[in-house]
Amino acid sequence: MKRSWTDTIEETLIAFLLGAMTLITFANVIARYLFNSNILWGLEMTVFLFAWLVLLGAPYAVKKNAHLGVDFLVEMAPKPLRRLLGLVAVGICIVFSFLMLKGAWDYWANFANLPGTEGRWFPLGFEESFLAKGWYEVYDIPHPGFLGWMEGVFNEGEEYEKLPRFIPYAVLPLSMALLLFRFIQMAVAIWKGEADRVVASHEVEDELEAIKSNSEEQA
Repeated sequence: MKRSWTDTIEETLIAFLLGAMTLITFANVIARYLFNSNILWGLEMTVFLFAWLVLLGAPYAVKKNAHLGVDFLVEMAPKPLRRLLGLVAVGICIVFSFLMLKGAWDYWANFANLPGTEGRWFPLGFEESFLAKGWYEVYDIPHPGFLGWMEGVFNEGEEYEKLPRFIPYAVLPLSMALLLFRFIQMAVAIWKGEADRVVASHEVEDELEAIKSNSEEQA
């Protein structure tokens, strides 16, 4: 299967996040047990990296049909009914991810000095007045010098000692927007007849089939 440029970007980012988590954790272990020291910001950074890894990995798994699913009822249904069940399922997923996107935006927006949405469930517009929270910082991660321009934009020129929270929290609306987009793509594929279900990974069956094929070739 031909890989797209978006595959390369997503896979590279996911690999970077996993590698950075491993490197920081390893460095912290070395610092603690060999030098009786500690990377103060290491734990918090690892937590944020893990959150980014999980939240960005979820829409990527939808794209690759890598989520686990129970599909024995779908397999038992005739093909026209499979398509209908798939459309119902993906419709529920779209509604769910839309609500998650609204909640993610509302949680993150004020940290970036942006308005959240009005309405408890469906967004009815943006807040006319809100408490800007661009001055909120994380607990331990220091603010890097190359991001100093953010102080004038988000913190009225006041110097940040730690990283502003809107940076690590930005993964919330980003990942939920990607998740919504992936489910919409899946809905289009089901509508066109290119698929008949949302997600159902059959990794074990594929592995067993590959082993069987290799054994037959060697025999």
